[in-house]
Amino acid sequence: MHPTSERTFDVLLLDIEGTTTSISFVYDTLFPHARAAVSGFLREHRDDPGVRADVELLRAQAARDAAEGAPQIVAEAGTEEACAQAAANVLWQMDRDRKTTGLKSLQGRIWEAAYQGGALKGHLYDDVPPLLSALTEVGVAVYIYSSGSVAAQQLLFAHSAFGDLTPLLGGYFDTTTGPKKVAASYEAIAEAIGVAPGRVLFLTDNLDEAHAAAQGGLQVKVSVRPGNPPLPAHRFETLTTFSALAEGQR
Repeated sequence: MHPTSERTFDVLLLDIEGTTTSISFVYDTLFPHARAAVSGFLREHRDDPGVRADVELLRAQAARDAAEGAPQIVAEAGTEEACAQAAANVLWQMDRDRKTTGLKSLQGRIWEAAYQGGALKGHLYDDVPPLLSALTEVGVAVYIYSSGSVAAQQLLFAHSAFGDLTPLLGGYFDTTTGPKKVAASYEAIAEAIGVAPGRVLFLTDNLDEAHAAAQGGLQVKVSVRPGNPPLPAHRFETLTTFSALAEGQR
């Protein structure tokens, strides 16, 4: 293995959707499950403190979105009516592909129940587990940064079709760190990890995220995976497979 100073990067920061995981898994499996389960889940777990906290986040977000026609949550917390109103707001947000913290946290709880019950297995491309193993062997830390909650990220990798891969990951970041299309978010991640931004390689399928990360000083490559929408011309190196990525670190 080369000394650390000779590596091209010391930390790999991975997006999930369209990078490690097919977009179809997110939109054809995870999201439909959340939509179908949200009403029953809210009723069944109405007294759970975590779920109540998520509903209060939804309530506050709904008030901010009132001018856009968002369903409001005005009933007393924990009541049947509040559960129904919260479910309506969740569906409204999902229809608009919103990335709000309350929504993502609640979705994560719904998926957790499904993963633990065996109803879901996390999709990963075949080249992801070998990449994680190879980088771990040479001391390159791998972190995740996704708009999905940290809990949802952990569940996907803990209950993947390849088994539990969480021992190969150094940590997770979500929108509580900052929006993915803002440069300061990537600067904050590098600071939290304790590494210079220029020593972090970020992989994403989203050009807005790529530009933000580059502005934040990170190295960037763009992931092009089966099922991803076509991208306009851009300045970033693209990857269709991760098979060779670890070789440059050996």
